[in-house]
Amino acid sequence: MNSARKTLNRAQPALSTTLKRGVWDRYKTSTKGLVLPALIVVLLEFVVRIGWLPSYQMPAPSEIVLTLCDLADGALWKHISASLLRVLSGFAIGASLALVFAAWVGLSREAEAYLEPTFAGLRSIPSLAWVPLLLLWLGIGETSKIVLIAIGAFFPVYLNGVAAIRGIDRKLVEVGQMYGFSRYRLTRRILLPAALPGLFTGLRSGMSLAWMFLVAAELIAATKGLGYLLSDGRETSRPDIVLAAIVVLATLGKLSDGLLAGLEKRFLSWRDAFNGQSREG
Repeated sequence: MNSARKTLNRAQPALSTTLKRGVWDRYKTSTKGLVLPALIVVLLEFVVRIGWLPSYQMPAPSEIVLTLCDLADGALWKHISASLLRVLSGFAIGASLALVFAAWVGLSREAEAYLEPTFAGLRSIPSLAWVPLLLLWLGIGETSKIVLIAIGAFFPVYLNGVAAIRGIDRKLVEVGQMYGFSRYRLTRRILLPAALPGLFTGLRSGMSLAWMFLVAAELIAATKGLGYLLSDGRETSRPDIVLAAIVVLATLGKLSDGLLAGLEKRFLSWRDAFNGQSREG
């Protein structure tokens, strides 16, 4: 007992050092991603201040920050909340439908024969081409905007989902069938865990396109939202407002992508832990 306690006491400093080194390495990795944006900001500030770029076309970053502060005291949060609600609603609908169809097509060659030609044609339609049709069908309310965002989120999730399911090792499926797994248990225990990386790639791509389609929807017919803020800045010849809206869109897009990346790591760690327990059992 005493020898075990001594060994543990000797191991604790090494463990603490390893943990600190891991935290420091993650901190260094995250700060490296800030180097390029910081350099761009400093360069733009310098170029605008010395007059190489006219401020009426490209405001200095410090002016954009001041504009953001002014907007934050006013209607910015109303625009952010409206856009967030639209993106989350459209993404949830589009991604959910995409996962259902991806599972169907990924597991059935017959379903692929019926659906894939139509989906291939639909996904080649530009986002702006949907806008007048949706306005004619659904009006200028929230429904048309959410449907447009759902269309944007659908196809990357669907394509990556089908590829992920088709890329699963068929030996795993054969093992599940050999053990008598039902279709539901086969999907839950084998297909879904094996396809998780590809599915999350599709979800992250779908979220990015959801933000792009949001701007397309709000630029055409909206009275609030970040796309409307972009349009308002253009119509009033305020490039600082346009760039401030772009900065907010980029920030929200990065935060949503980071959230999905964190969920991906969490789910993959749970999957690996579950597989380890299953092998031990």
